[in-house]
Amino acid sequence: MTHKIDGALPPLARPADAAAGTAARARAGAEREQPVAAASAAGDQMRLTGDAAGLQALERELGAAPAGIDVAKVNGIRAALADGSYRVDPQAIAERMLALETDLAR
Repeated sequence: MTHKIDGALPPLARPADAAAGTAARARAGAEREQPVAAASAAGDQMRLTGDAAGLQALERELGAAPAGIDVAKVNGIRAALADGSYRVDPQAIAERMLALETDLAR
């Protein structure tokens, strides 16, 4: 017995009652239309650990405080970049990178 291989897939078998499959899908979709709050139990509770509560308090403090950015310095650097007078000191950058590496190695 031989079979011809032509790259086409055989036709899919259809369910005996296609309408039953459609009705089942409609029922499943109807359930998803219910609000999530109605699906959750009324007795569900959430309690934060001490660390999580501390992080929330820190986030509130940081959100209320100024960003700590020296706006005058930023504007001065922007102006120096714009007019071409800003100079990079490679020696200072190298020294700070070495200091950071030393600190990280400890």
